[in-house]
Amino acid sequence: MISLWVPITIAAAFLQNLRSMLQKSIQGRLSTAGAAYARFLYALPLALLYVAALSFWGGYEVPGINERFLVYCALGAVAQILFTVVLLWMFSFRSFAVGTTFSKLEVVLIAILGALLLGDTVGPVGIFAIAAGAAGTVLLAFNETKLSIMGVLRGLREKATWIGLLCAALLGASVVFFRGAVLALDGADFIIAAAFALAGALLMQSIMMGGWFLIFNRAELLRVLKEWRVAGPVGIVGMVASVCWFTAFALQNAAYVRALGQVELLFTFAASVFYFREKVSRLEVFGIVLIAVAILLILLAR
Repeated sequence: MISLWVPITIAAAFLQNLRSMLQKSIQGRLSTAGAAYARFLYALPLALLYVAALSFWGGYEVPGINERFLVYCALGAVAQILFTVVLLWMFSFRSFAVGTTFSKLEVVLIAILGALLLGDTVGPVGIFAIAAGAAGTVLLAFNETKLSIMGVLRGLREKATWIGLLCAALLGASVVFFRGAVLALDGADFIIAAAFALAGALLMQSIMMGGWFLIFNRAELLRVLKEWRVAGPVGIVGMVASVCWFTAFALQNAAYVRALGQVELLFTFAASVFYFREKVSRLEVFGIVLIAVAILLILLAR
């Protein structure tokens, strides 16, 4: 029997792909940081309503806040914001291609951080699956950036490469911290725990980034508010995707969840081949095969 976290994770990956497509509609109207803030800001009211609905109509008891929850939630919120900032910094370098490749190692770092911080261990099959999935995403990045092995070796001396690793570390840390926040709500049902942790994270992110924009870039803050008609749908889809991610984190090791979440790349590949009729390279096919193998192994391992 398929565990509940599996369809929830697949739904999260699909919705994340849809959110990325919608986010392209606000490119040019907002900066990348502004688009990220719009995602947090417009998702926040929906997340709060979701918690309220679960409490009033679903009969779930809203969990009490504790220090461990606040620490994990704040660390996750900061890590996700810093990921966006560092990603922008990486793209400011001419030689960001190798950095982009190394930024795809997120799931490996999640497995390491999850074991160190939360005690989430990964079995032998899981380790092989995570390694295969990481190799597949790196190969896809090779294909996208037109890199060679020698290019990667030369790029190891570039600052952008280490910034790419920092991106992966920050994104991975945010995932582990958010799972830690959900687990910190001891005794709460996983559905309300996930919803409450998401609302807490979005509230912190909206306040943090909103304060920064208010002090340093009020013009961009006004643009975020002005573009609510196009930014709103991004927030809605992003919020539903986040609900799925957080719910999956409440049920399963974050490394397994994010490894299965790479199914998003299969959706993208299928769309490019069967819908857009785009040509694909052998490297691309090999990368997708590795990711598919990783996903099957994750399903067998759990």
